[in-house]
Amino acid sequence: MNPEFWQEKWQKREIAFHQAAANPLLVSWFNQLEIAPGATVFLPLCGKSLDIHWLLAQGYHVVGAELSEMAVQELFAELGLTPGVSSAGNLLHYQSDKLQVFVGDIFQLSKDTLGPVAAIYDRAALVALPDAMRQRYAQHLITISQGAPQLVICFEYDQAQLAGPPFSVDSLEMHKLYSSVYSLTCLEKLEVPGGLKRKCQATEIGWLLTPIESEQN
Repeated sequence: MNPEFWQEKWQKREIAFHQAAANPLLVSWFNQLEIAPGATVFLPLCGKSLDIHWLLAQGYHVVGAELSEMAVQELFAELGLTPGVSSAGNLLHYQSDKLQVFVGDIFQLSKDTLGPVAAIYDRAALVALPDAMRQRYAQHLITISQGAPQLVICFEYDQAQLAGPPFSVDSLEMHKLYSSVYSLTCLEKLEVPGGLKRKCQATEIGWLLTPIESEQN
């Protein structure tokens, strides 16, 4: 992941990845995580996603991690919140009421700094990372969340037709990344209207990742 690439995207407002409504797979399937009302949900590489608005409206606490401080500032402004800002090691910590976001390199975010989370919602992180980084990212996420259950949204398409990001992450790779810790369930597949970036046919897929240990208990 090239930090300058994403910072430039926000500076130039090249943020087509920012959706205009909560993701339909989130709305349809989030309850499958079976977490308690008011629990804390972690969103890696969260941007200023309207998914955060939806989760807060459902009564959940949200913790995000995001590289672009501009995106985080806009997120709080759009929610009408005035955050307190402090340092957390090499990261900045924005916090207000039920929302907090760590700004900086997600690989600098530790388990202790993140704190306990009930679940992870990953719509924009795994697919934003090139192949060489995804294994490291998946393991880091498992470590800092202590193996919390996940709702992961991926794209599948012919990578030869589009360079990405977002990158194509298929079923085989999902199992390679997560099956040692989680049981994986494909929840739903949706065709991307008009194709991804209007350039190639693509499918958006929702995955439920349930910790194997919790299934055995």
